[in-house]
Amino acid sequence: MVTAFVTILVVAILFVIGLVLDGGYVLAAKREANNVAEQAARAGAQEVSEDVLRRDDRVELEDGAAVAAAEAFMRRTGHRGTAEVVDGRVVVEVEIDRSLLILGAAGLADVVVTGHGSARPVVGVDAPEN
Repeated sequence: MVTAFVTILVVAILFVIGLVLDGGYVLAAKREANNVAEQAARAGAQEVSEDVLRRDDRVELEDGAAVAAAEAFMRRTGHRGTAEVVDGRVVVEVEIDRSLLILGAAGLADVVVTGHGSARPVVGVDAPEN
């Protein structure tokens, strides 16, 4: 009876340790994915049309160049994802695969963590958005 209790207790403790360690690992991957997505979006938002800026004194994205810059940033950092221009904003989604260290040994699958970011070009200092 004691052996069964100890076995169940050890399995439960290992499960809790797996949740803590692998959960922290997944949260860190989520933060990394969001950071990379935001940085890629900012890289894309720098691609403004110089012709429109000089002619009309307004900032407008060069859509193809913005997407290419965001995707190039993701490639340089070794991440995969998508970028597009929507309503004058560069919108980026990044995916990161993470293997579960402890829970993976128990047969749980790897996880795919996604991060999202967006940026728009501005001139000068702008008030923060809420």
